[in-house]
Amino acid sequence: MPYQRELRRSLRIVIAEDAALLREGLAGILEKAGHRVIAAVADAHALLVYTANQRPDLVLTDIRMPPTHTDEGLRAAVAIRAQHPDIAIVLLSAYIADAYVADLLESTTGGGIGYLLKDRVSHVHDFLDNLDRVTAGGTVVDPDVVRHLLARRRNHGPLAALTQREREVLALMAEGYTNPTIAEHLVVSEAAVRKHVGNIFAKLELDPDSDRRVSAVLAYLRGAS
Repeated sequence: MPYQRELRRSLRIVIAEDAALLREGLAGILEKAGHRVIAAVADAHALLVYTANQRPDLVLTDIRMPPTHTDEGLRAAVAIRAQHPDIAIVLLSAYIADAYVADLLESTTGGGIGYLLKDRVSHVHDFLDNLDRVTAGGTVVDPDVVRHLLARRRNHGPLAALTQREREVLALMAEGYTNPTIAEHLVVSEAAVRKHVGNIFAKLELDPDSDRRVSAVLAYLRGAS
C-alpha cells in the first residue's frame, strides 16, 4: 500500500548504494510512494552509465562506494551535475564530506541538490518530501552538514560579517526552508526574517540579477571568500 501522502508527480529515479539491503529498501520505499526506480546499482561506474542512458529525474547516491569506498559516489554526482544539470541529485550518506561539495553546488540552475545523512532520516514522509523539494529545484541540506560547514568556515570571507541571528537564518535557508517556516523555527515574525535575509544579501554582496536566495545558500555552503 502506498505511503499516505500527496504525490506531486511520479519520478524516474536511479539509486546508487553498495549495501544491498539498503539499496533494495530504498527502492521499495520509493516504489511504494508511486515513483519508478529505473535502476538500483552498487557502484559509481554503473551510476554514470545508467544516468547517461536513462536520463532520470533524480539520482539518489551514496558518497562512499566501491572500489575504494572513499568518494566515488560524490565524484560521480559532480560529473552528472556537469553533464546533465537538469537532473536532480540527492546525496544520502553516513558521512559529511568537504571535497567536491563546492563543485557539486556550483550550478544554480536546473535540478536541485540535496545532502542527507542516513542516520538522521527518521521519517519516510519527511524523506519523500525532501526528494520532492529537490526535484522541484530546491536545495535541501541536513542541519548537521550545515553546522559542520559553518564551523569550518565561519570566520572567513563575507560570512564572517554575519551576526549570529543572520547565521541561523542562513542555515535554515540552506536546509531549504521558506521565510514563514524560518519564522516558526526562530519564533520571530516574517518581517524580522525578511530583514535578516536582506542583511545577508547585502553583506554577501550578491549579484542583484542572480537568484539571490539560491546564491546566498551556495555562498554559505561553499564558504565564500
